[in-house]
Amino acid sequence: MTRNPPHRLGRRTVLSATAASLGCALTRPLLAAQPAAGTAFDPALLDRAIKRAAGLDQIHALVIGRNGTVVSAEAFRGPAVNRAVNVKSVSKTIAASLAGIAIDRGVLRGVDVPLAEAAPGLVPAGVDPRVRRITIADLLTMQAGLEPTSGPGYGRWINSRNWVVDALRRPFVTEPGARMLYSTGSYHLLGAALSSASGRSLLDLAREWLGEPLGIEVPSWTRDPQGFYLGGNNMALSPLDLFRFGELWRQGGLWNGQTVISVAWVEASWVPRTRSPFSGDEYGYGWFLAEAKGYRIAYARGYGGQMLYLVPGLGLTVVVTSDPSRPARSDGHVGLLNALLTDAIIPAAEMA
Repeated sequence: MTRNPPHRLGRRTVLSATAASLGCALTRPLLAAQPAAGTAFDPALLDRAIKRAAGLDQIHALVIGRNGTVVSAEAFRGPAVNRAVNVKSVSKTIAASLAGIAIDRGVLRGVDVPLAEAAPGLVPAGVDPRVRRITIADLLTMQAGLEPTSGPGYGRWINSRNWVVDALRRPFVTEPGARMLYSTGSYHLLGAALSSASGRSLLDLAREWLGEPLGIEVPSWTRDPQGFYLGGNNMALSPLDLFRFGELWRQGGLWNGQTVISVAWVEASWVPRTRSPFSGDEYGYGWFLAEAKGYRIAYARGYGGQMLYLVPGLGLTVVVTSDPSRPARSDGHVGLLNALLTDAIIPAAEMA
């Protein structure tokens, strides 16, 4: 997709740029139905959806696109849609994408490889023997079994002298691979493994493997005391660049005819492998999986209401950024965002 100059209407940005043709007839379950061609929305319903979004005081920006065309991009408050913002735990989905590319390129041998084999230098002496059973797949699905570093444990973790060692020396809550324990530490271990296996920083990998082919800016972000970039939080992308990242996935890993992420990794990532203990939604490799108005969707989620929704059956990609300082529970702000998608944006696409 190339960027044409946007046409600004107040703070709303309407872009006429279109993505490269889909060019792929994928039949995996999430993409079982091919989206209708075109970029149309019912104008009245779309306007109603945008006004409804504007009324949610935590929302900063909303980007709505169909089949590669950004139909509406508006900052209701906060930074403009072309300014990088903290996407919080959407970083996990980006890190999972980098893991897939690393496997595609042979940097990692596969998801079933233990962390201790993929990056032996990361595992300290004297840890619980079960640590050596934790695989890359366990980190991708947050099923390492270790006490989580997110929630109440986050502050103690990031104030530790060594985030990798602290995460690996935490007690086991359950066996590796048994169930999802939402933990940024799991994704930090994944990012550190990618850096160790490749001999490069996670920032360098993100810029080369995603930033360059997509034409997006990836600013530097938080690093731990050992210099590893935080694997599961605090990355920053503009809403428009996050839209491009979403489009890459919606198109099956293709961008302008180039394979950036293999179809095999997209397929593997959208297979349900565990379930969120909070929302109850299924989870694959870095993506939450659910249904909205009868359509299967994949979505990435970050603290405060940073959301990336993909509805492949309608060709929809929707980005929401919100106030990163305010919580957004599934029965609170995120619930309102989910309802915005289901009750307002999807109908606007269906009625076009």
